[in-house]
Amino acid sequence: MCDEFVNLTVENLANEHLCCIIRTRKLHQGIEAKKQWISERLREGHTFRKLNVKGTVFIEYAPLETAWVPITGDNYYYIYCLWVLGDYKGKGYAKSLMEYCVEDAKKNGKSGVCMLGAKKQKAWLSDQSFAKKFGFEVVDTTDNGYELLALSFDGTTPVFKQNAKSCEIESEELTIYYDMQCPFIYQNIERLRDYCTTHDVPASFIQIDTLQKAKELPCVFNNFALFYKGKFETVNLIDVAYLKKMLNK
Repeated sequence: MCDEFVNLTVENLANEHLCCIIRTRKLHQGIEAKKQWISERLREGHTFRKLNVKGTVFIEYAPLETAWVPITGDNYYYIYCLWVLGDYKGKGYAKSLMEYCVEDAKKNGKSGVCMLGAKKQKAWLSDQSFAKKFGFEVVDTTDNGYELLALSFDGTTPVFKQNAKSCEIESEELTIYYDMQCPFIYQNIERLRDYCTTHDVPASFIQIDTLQKAKELPCVFNNFALFYKGKFETVNLIDVAYLKKMLNK
């Protein structure tokens, strides 16, 4: 078991791989977009901590006040992603990463740690059953099954902003909100955009490029959200096959 972890910094970012997508010699536009996004966030207290191996073992979190999600609360950390894959599963790495985040929060006088969940576990969201083993509890919900989980140190709790609970927009066309926080986003958006253009599917792709825009979103959000016929569909990053199925309903 390797016990060496690395935190990304402004100084080492250019030379470290992002273990959510393993870097190859070929330029990966999603990785470059993510590195640009995170380089600006690191100055705001954003943390990306990973095992020092070419594998997927990391946690990513930020002060809730500067986290690009429509959630509000005083003095919390927000976990974007906790991910361990492949041969690294079952070796205690997820536990070590979560413990680091919790201890970091306590050390910095935070009121607690929170994350996005759902009544039924969703793809592209961290394992909420694992979080609950650390004491995370549901502190807020939406009518469509999403939950806000929090580990509170002082009895206070964060909440979804009211705009995040509307889950409706005026436009009937396919509408996708996204940011560059996840390196899978860039290429997926390009594929979806190409499909819509080729098949004459009316669609709006709205990049969330400021904190204010993220806080004002009309739905829950981690880095991606999809509406169709005015109704919120999912925060799961979808592919073209999913899109075809949804459009043909």
